[in-house]
This record gives sequence, C-alpha cells and structure tokens, in this order.
Amino acid sequence: MAFPRNGLTSAAPADTRLKLKIARKRTSAEGIVAIDLTASDGAPLPAFTAGSHIDLFLPGGFTRQYSLRNDPRERHRYAIGVLREPGGRGGSAYVHDRLNVGDLIDTSRPRNAFELDETAPFSLLLAGGIGVTPILAMAYRLSSLGRDFEFHYCARSADRLAFRDEIEASPFAGKVRFHLDDGPEVQRLSLDRLLAYRPAGAHLYACGPSGFLDAVVSRAKPGWPADAVHREYFANAAPKAQSDQPFRITLASTGRSFDVAPGRSIVEVLADNGIDIPVSCEQGICGTCVTRVVSGEPDHRDLVLTDRQRADHMTLCCSRALSAELILDL
Repeated sequence: MAFPRNGLTSAAPADTRLKLKIARKRTSAEGIVAIDLTASDGAPLPAFTAGSHIDLFLPGGFTRQYSLRNDPRERHRYAIGVLREPGGRGGSAYVHDRLNVGDLIDTSRPRNAFELDETAPFSLLLAGGIGVTPILAMAYRLSSLGRDFEFHYCARSADRLAFRDEIEASPFAGKVRFHLDDGPEVQRLSLDRLLAYRPAGAHLYACGPSGFLDAVVSRAKPGWPADAVHREYFANAAPKAQSDQPFRITLASTGRSFDVAPGRSIVEVLADNGIDIPVSCEQGICGTCVTRVVSGEPDHRDLVLTDRQRADHMTLCCSRALSAELILDL
C-alpha cells in the first residue's frame, strides 16, 4: 500500500511488473553500489513521487525493496543504492556480485509509504547511512519546488558517504551538512540542538538504521507533533512476542471466519484459504498489505503506519490482535 495524504491505495498487481535493464552500476561508497534502471527500449518509466521505493524480484524467490534516490522529474531511469549486508539473507549480495550492466530484472512499479508533504513551509531532512536514498529524492523535489529545507547526512566515515559527488554537484548542495562519526566533535550531529526548536509548520523526515531513527523520534517528541515526524525503517527487528494468543479474523464482505494460531500470520492463514493478499517485505515496513479494520483491536507490530493510520488500519503480514476477533475490510 501507498499512503497519499487523502487515503490508502493498493499496490500494483503482479501482472503489472516492469522488466528493466541495468543501465549503469558503480561503487558509490564502501559497501554501497549505485544502480540505474531503465526501460530496455528507452521508453519513459512510470512516474514516481519523492519517498517512493520499488521491489526487485531476484532469482531464488528474493524480493527486496529499494528507495528511489533520483529527481522525481526524471522519467528515463530509476536510481537506487544498495548496501551490502553481510548478515542479510542474500539479496544485497546478489545485487552486488551478480547483477551486471545489460542484465534484465523484474521490478514493481513505484510505491510510496514515506510521502513528502510538498506544502510544508520548511522541511528537515535527516539521513543515516544508506538511508540517504529516499531523502535525496525529497531534496531534489523540494529544491525544484523552491521550498525551504535543511539536509543532514550522517555516516560512520567519509568513505561511507554515498553519493557525495552527486550531492555536491546538486542545486541544493548549500543546504546539506555532512556529519561523520569519526570526525571532529564540532561537526557531529546534535539531535538535541537540532530538534529543540520546530519552525512553524515544519515537517521532519528521517531514514536510516533503527538506532538512528529511534533517537530522532525520541528527541523530536517534546516539540514536534507526531503527524509532523515521518520515518522509514530498513527492517523490523522487533522480536515476536512469546505470549502470542490465538484470535479470529472475519471478512466483512462475506462473513467467512478463520482462526489464526500463535506463530502464524494473518496473511498465511488467508492464503491457506484461497485469499491472496499482496505482500512484499513481510516485516511491516513497506505498507503493501495494509488493510482497514472494521472492528476489533489490532496488536500493531509494524514500523510503517502512523498513529492516526493505526486507528483503523493494520499490516496483515506481522501484526496480530489484542481482541478475540478482528473484522477486516476484505
């Protein structure tokens, strides 16, 4: 699912996948490759908005989500950045080691669960590591609109600053500040100082590792309203509760009911009964499986929904129920 400001919309079905060509591949920083994807016939690609991501469907059943980092006005390419994750499940290693220029790969159309409010008078953009990718697209968009913003980019060291050459050549280079963990104290990012004051109507966008995002959200709480703080996680590291209880789900459209046992997801139970729910990340970070809750109390375990959205929506891939039954808008 994507989250436009006026509601929720469904992800594109599998039969609308794109077959794209690896047009360019280069090392951008230590452990990070930059990849440009284009249509094999050079045709314009479907438009995207700042904060969007695409799924890459890799051999072996891997599906991985990567944010688009380029200017949303561009229609000739989708530009992504991929961090090699030694402890991952093999998707990033495949991209690094086996994808080559000229190869064709299936992707989804762009979806957006990290939307930019283009009407805000000021935007504060915070990136940690490879989390710079969606933030870059936001900076391009805000710059093209003539909006006021600041862009702070944190990395462990200079050799891990991906896309630095691109940023320094961009029209918004003067709005960017680099912060290195191994650099002098004076240039390190102070969230307490940065977030102590919220300009009127300002929105905050952050993407990066979980520890970075948790710190941003925590420091922002005293002065920034929840609906002005937007974040996108790479992965949901929350452990599964050991005390999961069984519950029942009922489909509002037909009245059919199914029991969900501990250790099983709603998506799995529905699939067993011939009901296919589109999923992608299966961790509650991409928004593909978000569904409206007609009644009942969900046990939210996602990292994508806002508090407002959680009032009547849930992710079916990882969230469960606190009530004995959930009635779903299916």
